[in-house]
Amino acid sequence: MITTQFKKGVLELCVLVMLGRKDYYGYELVEDISEHIKITEGTIYPLLRKLKDEDYVTTYLKESFEGPTRKYYSITQKGSDHKEDLLNEWEDFTKSVSKIIKGE
Repeated sequence: MITTQFKKGVLELCVLVMLGRKDYYGYELVEDISEHIKITEGTIYPLLRKLKDEDYVTTYLKESFEGPTRKYYSITQKGSDHKEDLLNEWEDFTKSVSKIIKGE
């Protein structure tokens, strides 16, 4: 079972990778991530605020045909650079863990 602390550690990477593909509104991120990792809105919104405070993402409002105006999140250049750093760290980490598991 994956612990909450571990999930929080990789969630930032997942969000930045997803935002690198397209802009999302918060609940949409929760739905898409929840297909693979169980998370709640209470987990994602504090992370999105942190990413915005660090200038990794920006926000804009967009009218919705299905209800109220939605706040969309868009990755910045600084966020893209940070995402690449995190991806490199993830690759190094997973390779090292695999070596340990395989007894190399």
